[in-house]
Amino acid sequence: MQTLLRFALFLALTLGAAPAFAQSAAASAPATLPGTLVFKLKPAFRAQASADHIAVPGLLAALERLGATQLRQKFPRALPASSEVPGSVELRLIYQVELAPDAALAKACRALAQTGAVEYAEPLYYRAPLYQPNDPLADSTNVNGQFHLKNIRAYGAWDVTKGDTSMVIAITDTGTRYTHEDLVNQVKKNYADPIDGLDNDHDGYVDNFRGWDVADNDNDASYNMAVFQPIHGILVSGAAVAQADNGKGVAGVGFKCKYLPLKIYPNTPTGRFAGYEAIVYAADHGCQVINLSWGDAANPSQFEQDVITYAAVNRNAVVVAAAGNTNAELDFYPASYDHVVSVAALAPTDVKSGPATYSTHVSVSAPGEAVLTVWGDTNSDYVAVNGSSFASPLVAGAAALVRTRFPQLTADQVAAQLRQTADDIYDLPGNAGLRGKLGTGRLNVSRAVRLTDRREARVVQTVFSPARPVYQPGDTLRLTAEVQNLLQPISGLTLTVTSLSPYLIVRQGTFSIGSLGTLARTSNPTAPFRLAVAAAVPLNTRAVLRYRFTADNGYQTDQFVSLTLNPDYVVLDANDLHLTLTSRGNLGYDGLGSDLGAGVTYRNGTGLLYEGGLMVATSPTRVSDRVRNDRNVPDQDFYALTQLALRRHPLRATQEAAGVLQDSLPTLTRNRTVGVRIRQRAYAWSDAPHRDYVIVEYQLKNVTADTLKPLYAGLFMDWDVAPDPNRNAALWDSTRALGYVFTPAAPTVYAGVKLLAGGPAACYSIDNNASAAAAVYLRNGFSAAEKFLTLSNKARQSSVGATAGTDVSQVVGAGRGRLAPGDSTVVAFAVLGAPTLPALQAAADAAQSRYNLVLPTRPAASTLPWQLYPNPTSGRVQVVVPTEFRGQQVRLLNALGQVLTTQQLNGLSISLDVSGQPAGIYLVQVQGPAGLLTRRLVVQP
Repeated sequence: MQTLLRFALFLALTLGAAPAFAQSAAASAPATLPGTLVFKLKPAFRAQASADHIAVPGLLAALERLGATQLRQKFPRALPASSEVPGSVELRLIYQVELAPDAALAKACRALAQTGAVEYAEPLYYRAPLYQPNDPLADSTNVNGQFHLKNIRAYGAWDVTKGDTSMVIAITDTGTRYTHEDLVNQVKKNYADPIDGLDNDHDGYVDNFRGWDVADNDNDASYNMAVFQPIHGILVSGAAVAQADNGKGVAGVGFKCKYLPLKIYPNTPTGRFAGYEAIVYAADHGCQVINLSWGDAANPSQFEQDVITYAAVNRNAVVVAAAGNTNAELDFYPASYDHVVSVAALAPTDVKSGPATYSTHVSVSAPGEAVLTVWGDTNSDYVAVNGSSFASPLVAGAAALVRTRFPQLTADQVAAQLRQTADDIYDLPGNAGLRGKLGTGRLNVSRAVRLTDRREARVVQTVFSPARPVYQPGDTLRLTAEVQNLLQPISGLTLTVTSLSPYLIVRQGTFSIGSLGTLARTSNPTAPFRLAVAAAVPLNTRAVLRYRFTADNGYQTDQFVSLTLNPDYVVLDANDLHLTLTSRGNLGYDGLGSDLGAGVTYRNGTGLLYEGGLMVATSPTRVSDRVRNDRNVPDQDFYALTQLALRRHPLRATQEAAGVLQDSLPTLTRNRTVGVRIRQRAYAWSDAPHRDYVIVEYQLKNVTADTLKPLYAGLFMDWDVAPDPNRNAALWDSTRALGYVFTPAAPTVYAGVKLLAGGPAACYSIDNNASAAAAVYLRNGFSAAEKFLTLSNKARQSSVGATAGTDVSQVVGAGRGRLAPGDSTVVAFAVLGAPTLPALQAAADAAQSRYNLVLPTRPAASTLPWQLYPNPTSGRVQVVVPTEFRGQQVRLLNALGQVLTTQQLNGLSISLDVSGQPAGIYLVQVQGPAGLLTRRLVVQP
């Protein structure tokens, strides 16, 4: 038979593009579909929702404010969750929303989450196909051409079963070539809906006779040469289901099994990536195996996990996915989601393929080099290709054979059968050090369809308590594991937990289970595993726990779970105002749109802050920060010298945190940065009346050789205050140096920042929805010049949105005239939350009082001589101030920070009468251009 291998076209279409896909696997974040997001409604609001409308006032109002142009139930025909199917998921509560193409999706998702009506809100990600092709290595007529069939023992499997035409594998990919000689008879036809322009089977799809183009929403799933990586789906299809015994070309592992081509990459302007929509389509249309040879290594998604769970649990489909083509240990998605058979690629010698991704999430491995398959440039061509994209369909074909041979097995049981019949390959020198990271070994299809004595217990749910996304040094936690036996009954079963990290200590790690029947479940809530995080842990440590099952007759199998220790942030949560601080100057979250951090909340309510961070500036071109810039991505000026950490034995507060950060020297950044080293401290108290604020203090040191003149420092806060983040008002209380935000139409919580020390106060309130003509226009980013404008005293816009409300940000800061080389200055703030404005004002006063009385008092600008005598006193006290404070006001405050009396200085001195005040400690303050003077005054009986 003639084999056509058209090298030039093949290389032009594939080899040149391979590096881009290899890099995408290690990218920090996948691309998002512009102007589109999904959210899942909480079950409590089910009765208030229909296919295209949700009658939940807060959520509906939020959608209107976001400018939603279309709302639709994403999977209206999905099978509902059932209590009879443990772990099933409800997809009918998921809705898709269309916004403006340039909408800030992360901020929109957070706005929907703040309504309290949704379980999650997320953008839709684009997941690229995985592909690393190379030159053809074998001829299809060569007896050694399809070496992989020998490696995985497919010939022996076909002696037991050749599959069945009723068994359908969904190939979710770039499309197919219907007319290829090895695929033309393999497409599963839907005879209930012939091509006649009608939806004869009433499934919502017209003429879906031979698959579906889910991306472009039509019935032609054929590939398009104008699309990037056009033939990828053909190659994948051939590996799984190329027709066997037809005297032509190659044989797919699935032999007689059919495939359903589902095209997920668009070739029309209105189309869009539809990988997860295709999974639901496949599951709803009877596919018992679904192959996913695409994905990347970033941003796990709850929406995507819900879709996978629906297919595997609600619809009982085996989901198989490629583990990736980056030579690193990575969590790869969708392969690393629960209920997925993750497949790593091997070389012909059964060692890990050079570029293959490996991880503890891998289920099994299969050949992924020189896999001879259908090409698809013509109707009779073949090619050898590399990559986990082609290891995955080999396992998908094997899963179809197992389902044919053992139709009684559930999807999870089929996955267990594939795992427990694989051949151990860890003794090979090339796999040294990878034990547990290539799954249970290399796929053996013959054993998978023959053996009926396999056993596999598996942890199907892990619950950490307390439940946190990350854990701090010194934390203790409990771990409850729900175990299910998927295959033959087991006796003498024991589960042992071992830490593979020196920074996570297992104090109690044994669960004696005993006997467990097929599909039976058990858990250990009354005797959970007990763990502890070490006192000294490197930043962002990924700790892996190994579950090891052992039982009678030598049975042993491993499973793994990971958690993150010692994140680069701390959460001060001693009182009602919970605040996240990072080691690099951010508040709330670690950068724009990040989910690293617990945000800023009040009384465990919804998040109050979208983005926040310290900004330092000395000119419109010299600004240092880690908030968004004029490209709408975070600046990266600050880096940690010492990690911000909670002190184990706080001396002055219930919680204390400290760390040091710095920006780059201006000489290294073409004079773009400031050149300061910053000692960051934070304090929180649990006692009244100090439960509504956290104090954040920054000691700035000039590390350049030049005097910084002037020098400004402030907090940028993009507030999203409930109940309506898009109708907030930002106001300024100049008496208290307090900037605050609330929703004027229905205030339920107030949030703000008060300047405690550092020099003359400045506030700049920003309308995030202002026109392009505004002095600060955040829709196109936040430039250095705009940041300087908001920090400097010369440009003050103290309030926005006072009447109708809008989406607001606010900068509260202070400035001083100069800071000499080697000198330091202190600027301090209180971040506050309260249910009412008077309560917020009281909290601001209490914060000022506590800062002055409890924390070390530092001069704001320079050491200025001034006198307060006699001190202690029972009558009058003389106040003498420096010339910089001539004519200013003198204030007397009580220990709560409340102003008792105010007197005007006519010159440099004044006499205060305190004889009428009860005995105790008071504060005398003078605010002037050079800063704030504060002294304690003791009044005696």
